[in-house]
Amino acid sequence: MKISFHKYQGTGNDFVMIDDRNETFPAENTALISFLCDRRMGVGADGVILIQNHPEHDFRMIYFNPDGSKSLCGNGSRCAIAFAKTLGIIGNQTVFETTDGVHDAFIEGEIVHFHLHDVGQAAKQDSDWFINTGSPHHVRLVTDLDQMDIIQPGREIRYSKHYEPAGTNVNFVETTPEGIRVRTYERGVENETLSCGTGVTACALVAGMIDYQSPVKIETKGGSLTVSFTKTEAKSFQDIYLAGPAKKVFEGIVEVPI
Repeated sequence: MKISFHKYQGTGNDFVMIDDRNETFPAENTALISFLCDRRMGVGADGVILIQNHPEHDFRMIYFNPDGSKSLCGNGSRCAIAFAKTLGIIGNQTVFETTDGVHDAFIEGEIVHFHLHDVGQAAKQDSDWFINTGSPHHVRLVTDLDQMDIIQPGREIRYSKHYEPAGTNVNFVETTPEGIRVRTYERGVENETLSCGTGVTACALVAGMIDYQSPVKIETKGGSLTVSFTKTEAKSFQDIYLAGPAKKVFEGIVEVPI
């Protein structure tokens, strides 16, 4: 079996993109998803994204983690928007459906602005925070981000009893006068990724809780993003936009042994 694909990345968060408007991709085959994401045996990516037709909106995006689970992916959504424009499905504005419902977005030059759903208050977890930005995120403020090995503490929090059974993503944040710096352990990938869109959004909203003003500038290992928002009197968040580049890396055909 051969599969045509495009490879996209958004600040180092990379995805195998598949034009599935004819709905022939065997999405129930989790072994296939894992194979495509495998960086040694397959294409290599943090996730697989299908673009399908939608009866009411511009398109449907389905995102798979490497383990075959589905979730909202902020950087993946931005890459899907850029891919949909390349396919001629959209122009510079769009309304589309993904895992957590319908979103709108717009493209401005090389920057894709993805509109997330409103978010309630961030909840304190001792000295940490928890906030759901379409995917669940635990946020920990640290002072030694570059020196940290985030894998062990990230895995411990991700699999802790508090977050059973589904687990959570885990973000480590260092504040700076210019903004914040973020590293993320991603659930489903089960490793650190160079960037996580819903994760940096969660971290920016936590920064908003400690009096950072919108827009918040975020530095990840994979590049720079911004998150803008409106904080309500009830300390919830509206008008949330994740903005950053989304770039095509290459395209090809992969021989699938599964």
